[in-house]
Formats: sequence, structure tokens, C-alpha cells
Amino acid sequence: MDAIIDLRSDTVTRPTAAMRKAMAEAEVGDDVLGEDPTIKRLEERTAELLGKEAALFAPTGTMANQLAIGLHTRPGDELLCDPTSHVYVWEGGGIARLWGVTTRTVAPASKNLDGPDFDGLIRPDDCHYVRTRLVTLENTLNRRGGAVHAPAAVERIGTWAHSHKLAFHCDGARFLNAAVALGLPAAQLASPFDTVSICFSKGLGAPVGSALAGSKEAIAQAHRLRKVLGGGMRQAGVLAAAALHALEHHVDRLAEDHENAQILARAVAETPGLKLEFGPPETNLIWIVVEPRLGTAAAIAATLREQGVLVSALGPQVLRACTHLDVSKPQIERAAQTVRRLAKA
Repeated sequence: MDAIIDLRSDTVTRPTAAMRKAMAEAEVGDDVLGEDPTIKRLEERTAELLGKEAALFAPTGTMANQLAIGLHTRPGDELLCDPTSHVYVWEGGGIARLWGVTTRTVAPASKNLDGPDFDGLIRPDDCHYVRTRLVTLENTLNRRGGAVHAPAAVERIGTWAHSHKLAFHCDGARFLNAAVALGLPAAQLASPFDTVSICFSKGLGAPVGSALAGSKEAIAQAHRLRKVLGGGMRQAGVLAAAALHALEHHVDRLAEDHENAQILARAVAETPGLKLEFGPPETNLIWIVVEPRLGTAAAIAATLREQGVLVSALGPQVLRACTHLDVSKPQIERAAQTVRRLAKA
């Protein structure tokens, strides 16, 4: 059998030879003491990329998001977010467990949230109510097919939030996918937000790591919170070197992942019994609905696995496939043919 094509997530990427070389040669120091030069360079580069004053390296995207929530809120506050947001669904209840903050989900009137969706959502200034303090937005939005938020809509949400003295945070795990898809500078997309997190270990291909960017004051507070959460690392420049390499060499090529996603999506659309949950993908995520007559999502995933293609079953009738650095165009074409054979089988 040919090599396995792993489309379960863009987190399965492995460091390239050049990235491993950069890691091996990284200059390191004790980052808790502020002495790791490679981490400093990564934080400076990330801040510059996102147009913010400062940035902080964190081991995971979940920690970066939770740091943002911790610095923007206090116990008894309320956070507003999309009901499918990663911070709400996939971060272990950290909003409540770590910070004593409640969540109010805001369902969009159309595909993605826009400014009018938030009208009238500020709680009264009354001791009976929680205090509305933070809006979070995920870009790209994983559970809506890797959808990219329109910059104008983000501006409207940010304007609404700031007009009510709320903080505005972006979970940008795939933020650079959004920038590449739109053909816009990352700093332009980040400008409405007070803080932005980005992940280096998804489409960028680093083995680990994320960062939180914002004002110098915000990042100083986040640094203290990172220590509380156990995120202070020592000679972690070997990890930062991988992230730096990714920023220097793997950003523009995200467009290839988006093109490959279209190839697989066309195969899904042409296969009876399968359909695209959100239409043609805007970035690198393909969400697939399996009609019951074909079986369950788990059964289809098992059938594809037997043919050397790995996808994720993320619901009784829902699959997700994700293109990334470790999947070439010939491989995605082979995966597409494997999907088409499902109809014949």
C-alpha cells in the first residue's frame, strides 16, 4: 500500500529537515529569566507580523487563549462568543474553571458573526447580573468549515465592543490561513483586536507552540498569568526556532493547502451519499456530512483508513478532513479518488 495520507488535522505535521536543523542550532537561555534569545526573536517577529507592541510565546493555543481571557476579565464577568468557538467547546471549560467567567454564546444571523448580532447584549449595570467584559472571535472558524471572517464584519464587531468598553480577542489558531486566503497583511486583519493568538503547530508545521500578541501592558500581565498556569519554559529556544523557521518559510505555502482542500471538496461533492456541510472550503478544512444510507461517519472513516486515508469522525454523521504541509498535491488527488470509490463500493 502507498504511504498513509493523514488528513485528520493540520496538527499531525512533522518538522521538516530544515526546521530540525534550525532547532538543533538554536541559541538558548533561560526564558523564565528572560534570557532565551531565540524566544525573544520569535516574540518580536510575531508582534511585528501582527502589528502589536509585544508578544508572548506559549506552549499551546489553548493556553494562549486562556491567558487572553484571564487578562481581560475578572471572576463574575461574562464572555461573548460564537457557540462553536474553540474557547467554548474545546478548551476543557477553562473559561469557568480557571477564571470564574460565564459564557454567553451569540448565534450569527448568517454564516459568521457580524456587528448587528451583538446589539442589545450588554448586561445592565446591576448587581443581579454578570458584567459583560469580553468578545472573542475565532478566525478562521474551525467548526464552520474553516470560514474566514470578512474584515469589514470584524471591524464592526470591534467597534461595537470598544464602544461598550469591552475587550476584543481573536483566537487565531489558523489566523495566517485567513490572511493568505484574503491576500491581506496579517497586521491589517489583527488591527481591530486587543489581543490575538496564533498557532505555530498547525498549518505552519512547527512541532509545538503558540503566541499571544497585544499591547506591552497586556503581554506583561499575560506573562504573569502564564507562570501561574505552568507555562514558564526554560531553554525553549529550540521550540521557538521551529516557529521562527515556520514564519519565514511556511506562510505563503498555506495557499497550496487551500488549493488541495478544493480538490478533495470536489470529490466529496461528486460522491453520492456525501455532501459538504459548509460548501466549498475557503481555507484548509473540509467538513463532510455522511448520509445514513452510507453508514455512520465512524464507519466511513474506517473504510477510508483501510484504503490509506485518515480523516476524523467528529459526529455521528460528520467527518472532517484537513490539508496541510505533509500532504502533497499527488497525495490529495489519490485521497480524492479514494473518496470517489466510496460510491462504487
